[in-house]
Amino acid sequence: MFTAKRIADKKDWLSGRDHDWEIILGLEIHAQVASKSKLFSGAATEFGAEPNTQVSLVDAAMPGMLPVVNEFCIEQAVRTGLGLNAQINKYSRFDRKNYFYPDLPQGYQISQFEFPIVGEGEIEITPENGEPCIVGIERLHLEQDAGKSIHDLSPDETYVDLNRSGVCLMEIVSKPDMRTPEEASAYVEKIRGIVRALGTCDGDMEKGNLRADVNVSVRKPGGELGTRCEIKNVNSMRFIRQAINYEARRQIDVLEAGGEIHQETRLFDNKKGETRSMRSKEDAHDYRYFPDPDLLPIKITNKYIDDIRADMPELPDARAARFVEQYGIPAYDAGILTDDKAKGDFYERLVSTGGAKNRDAKIAANWMMGDLFGALNKASIDLDDSPVNSDGLGGLLDLIGDKTISGKIAKDVFEKMFEGGAKTKESAGEIVERDGLKQVTDTGAIEKMVQDVIEANADQAAKVADNPRLIGFFVGQVMKASGGKANPQAVNEILRKKLGL
Repeated sequence: MFTAKRIADKKDWLSGRDHDWEIILGLEIHAQVASKSKLFSGAATEFGAEPNTQVSLVDAAMPGMLPVVNEFCIEQAVRTGLGLNAQINKYSRFDRKNYFYPDLPQGYQISQFEFPIVGEGEIEITPENGEPCIVGIERLHLEQDAGKSIHDLSPDETYVDLNRSGVCLMEIVSKPDMRTPEEASAYVEKIRGIVRALGTCDGDMEKGNLRADVNVSVRKPGGELGTRCEIKNVNSMRFIRQAINYEARRQIDVLEAGGEIHQETRLFDNKKGETRSMRSKEDAHDYRYFPDPDLLPIKITNKYIDDIRADMPELPDARAARFVEQYGIPAYDAGILTDDKAKGDFYERLVSTGGAKNRDAKIAANWMMGDLFGALNKASIDLDDSPVNSDGLGGLLDLIGDKTISGKIAKDVFEKMFEGGAKTKESAGEIVERDGLKQVTDTGAIEKMVQDVIEANADQAAKVADNPRLIGFFVGQVMKASGGKANPQAVNEILRKKLGL
């Protein structure tokens, strides 16, 4: 049931032709449980297998085949519920959700309706350039995925691949507490970080292992809720924001033209940047839910829940707080470095030297969030596949720390490590030695370069006393003369001494 908790700030309202509008957003996230077998059969779930090679008789709905619950999937659902600060229901039940589709061989989907395994919870999100806010969780229920219909292999036929049929999904249903596209994408990012930290879902949106159905409606600020439309299976943060922006504007245009919004399911075309109608949206009674007669109810004990809780890993919010306390980095940095488990693990390896003294935590954070993430984004590479690992980047930071190279040279070395790392795996030290990039720290050599630059620019030197900012010109000339290898601090100190500053 969609009930609004709050009114968006005025800055978040959309301006229409006649007045302002408020967006109401609720999301249903489908997260594939990280299980090697399906929810009701022993068939494999590996991604990328040949079509119809991971299908049991149960998945294909052969007569007389009975489903058997995968207990590991139950455990993963409970673990996720605890991560969402949600109520774990000790009694839950599987139901049949009846509808026909070519890739649904049973003619129904085994899901949960009246008695889900996880009840209400809440998480805190912080959208980009926004304030923290609480988003309520309505429920988490388990269900089996459908197969896949393939329409582009033949002009006359539709092909069906049942490899996904029966794969276990956790459907995480939010309350309609979000008001902006940025809040919606921050919510999905937060859920993704939680399930990845828990290990209950790999969160791979490109493979469809985590995807979102986005429910969008608009209303006059503080007014009655409008009719919602569901945008189906959106699989990136950017597409979520684009789809919401387009759909909200579409609904406003319809309403201000005197039309009405019809409840329906829509698809987002990311090439055109628009939503289009798919089918009318069903309500619960259309699916004719009833208890699955082949499956007994699930009963969970307090001990079962307590054992899972005792084995819970550190979650993103707790890890971010620890990073601030332990490493002394800003909360903003800690939030970025812990929104994904792989990032946090990489950072902790990077900071640690294995000795009594760790590397500078803030410098390490800056290099990760700046140079490393920038290079990975540009190359469309995941952190797990980075050509520069934590040991490699740590070795580069050590060369900066002991003044073997300057920060400027380090950026050049990093580029060479990143470009050639996958092939040659050269360390920062090897590149510095090979290319003769060691920083000049010999004060005698630097003093000679400074003197040569001053003598070559005597007119400018005479003006420094009246215009101290001219020292920047001399620093640049000395660095140029040294090929960028002179220690900048030593250059500044010697210049100031010789120029009388």
